[in-house]
Amino acid sequence: MRCIAVCLLLATLPTILSANGPVIDYGPRPAYLIDKLPDGALKSKLQSCAGQTPAKSDFSISHRGAPLLFPEHTVESNVAAARMGAGILECDVTFTKDLELVCRHAQNDLHTTTDILVSDLAGTCMTPFTPADGDTPAAAECRTSDLTLAEFQTLTPKMDSADKTATTAEAYQGGVADWRTNLYSDDAHLMTHTESIALFKNLGAKFTPELKSPAVKMPFNGFSQADFAQKLIDEYKAAGIPASDVWAQSFNLEDVLYWIGNEPEFGEQAVYLVDHYRIGGFDPQNSDSWPLPLASYAQQGVQFIAPPLWILLTTENGQMVPSEWAKHARAAGLNIITWTLERSGPLASGGGWYFQTVSDVITHDGAVFEVLDVLAQDVGVVGVFSDWPATTTYYANCMGL
Repeated sequence: MRCIAVCLLLATLPTILSANGPVIDYGPRPAYLIDKLPDGALKSKLQSCAGQTPAKSDFSISHRGAPLLFPEHTVESNVAAARMGAGILECDVTFTKDLELVCRHAQNDLHTTTDILVSDLAGTCMTPFTPADGDTPAAAECRTSDLTLAEFQTLTPKMDSADKTATTAEAYQGGVADWRTNLYSDDAHLMTHTESIALFKNLGAKFTPELKSPAVKMPFNGFSQADFAQKLIDEYKAAGIPASDVWAQSFNLEDVLYWIGNEPEFGEQAVYLVDHYRIGGFDPQNSDSWPLPLASYAQQGVQFIAPPLWILLTTENGQMVPSEWAKHARAAGLNIITWTLERSGPLASGGGWYFQTVSDVITHDGAVFEVLDVLAQDVGVVGVFSDWPATTTYYANCMGL
């Protein structure tokens, strides 16, 4: 596999690393959020850790790098996450036309995460750019599976966004949320999956690749879902990465069961990303609405399960507490990871989708720490994905996680 700009960047990493990896720095955000907390035990505890030496933590898991400010799944985004102490870094894995694995959140997101629509590869898009017209928003769809690896590597990443009111492809490149920025988008670099492994290893981090659901019908050019799942694992084995450093993820339970059955060392830490919320009528407080008892996953060999954070929380008497779903998961002996903090922008209005079961008590940005505290101390999660890992790292360091 070709390695061009990313390999050159990897060669420079010794100049930015200490002997044990990058120098960890929280930056100003954790202190800013602590200042927003109401007076009380949590605020006092977090303030007491202001002078602590920042340290890497596996409790702090980066979500696509640090996409609050950096283009997701880029070298720069992951270096930033490692510098914020994320002990585990993520590559969402999909494949190209010539069946090479690359880091993208979805196989069909190139129109919002790269410059493809204003490049020479615009003609490869499954749905070419269509301008907004009256009440009809602008649209496009561009897939990695329509590009060779060499073509993919010519693209320039950008902050995930789209201006749905645009009448030109150039204008469609905008639409960045006002709580994000383009300040760190210049000269960012895409990654293949193998390049992400080399980068994360050099950063002293562990690995949580997610096998993304293909946008194309499988098998694709003879490449089956099992082939896809196996190729992901094979790239860690080829790089000499121990299975104990890898948490392979999938929303497809069959992928997780494939790893458990065919790559049992990697299967021990395979993570089932729970999508129960997609089921009509699902209620984390009502077990009758769940597709299966949570103990059934453990019975199939699943040891790690990862729902969105709102499934794990509810409120009682104006306080955040674990949901019934969370209690059942713990009772089943499942290790719980959750997602995603720092993805919702300012929290004064309830926090949106990720906080929907506790929105009535989410009234200020400091609530990020209140949520973290309940997840860690009461739910008992073993890791938290974040778009800005410094906050989670600070909490983990302060609480000895």
